[in-house]
Amino acid sequence: MSQRIAVIVNTSGGTALALGDKLEATVREAFAGQDIDLRLVEGRDISEAVKSVVGGPVVAIGGGDGTQGSAAATFANSDSAQLVLPLGTRNHLAKQLGIPADLAEAAKVALDGKTQAIDLAKGGDRVFVNNASIGLYTRLVRERDKRWGPKWLGTIPAAWIALRTLRAKPMNLTIDGKAERVVTPLLFIGNNRYSLDAGSVGQRVSLSEGVLSLFVVARRSPLALIGFAFRALLGRADDERDFCALAEAREVVVEGRGAIDVAFDGEVERMMLPLTFMIMPRALKVLVPGDAPKP
Repeated sequence: MSQRIAVIVNTSGGTALALGDKLEATVREAFAGQDIDLRLVEGRDISEAVKSVVGGPVVAIGGGDGTQGSAAATFANSDSAQLVLPLGTRNHLAKQLGIPADLAEAAKVALDGKTQAIDLAKGGDRVFVNNASIGLYTRLVRERDKRWGPKWLGTIPAAWIALRTLRAKPMNLTIDGKAERVVTPLLFIGNNRYSLDAGSVGQRVSLSEGVLSLFVVARRSPLALIGFAFRALLGRADDERDFCALAEAREVVVEGRGAIDVAFDGEVERMMLPLTFMIMPRALKVLVPGDAPKP
């Protein structure tokens, strides 16, 4: 690939932040032999940086899932192909696309990868690549971010506070035009179908089936919610036991008035109700390894 490649890296992403002063040298070394335009920017400046390079054939984005979603919002329905560089904390999208965890190997995808189109999803005007949630998770993130230190360490007391004070709340939903009322501590909306099968919980078979997956967690005491979390992590979540509703849809509206907290790919944002979630079929071109299966 002879064209110069724009490489935009969120300096506050998990892996990028850990590299500190070595970040620029590490990225340049990973792209050794390739002509790149490297831009190291803070998270709040990602959108503006991406807007300045949209239209280029390949743009590499370094950061976590929130960063990838922010970039994808600009790249949606454009001619640019997004190369996901795993420089965040969990890098779910990178793993889903088969992008190597090693940065140098990920950079090689710019040379020998292939372009595929995947679905995006959005809630209001916020685009996300993995999932959105209302309830338990948003409270956990808010509590965690009040604390200093590594996120994993702050998650422990945050989880306790969130679970101890959690109450199931009624939600009025409109799912593909059909009204539903549920009482739940957690509403989860995924970009495509999330698996609950042992060994693959939290993974998606495809990113291009054109559906949202809707999980409404059954009403539980805080102790029972902890049990559900462990079952899910072990791949033992039970549809009948743990969920009071499961659905697939192209559009979900959370009805109501006022504002609520919504977590988009792990980043919490205040959104006004009613709030419409919808699928964006094959809206984003991404670069994946040459041997990657259909997304």
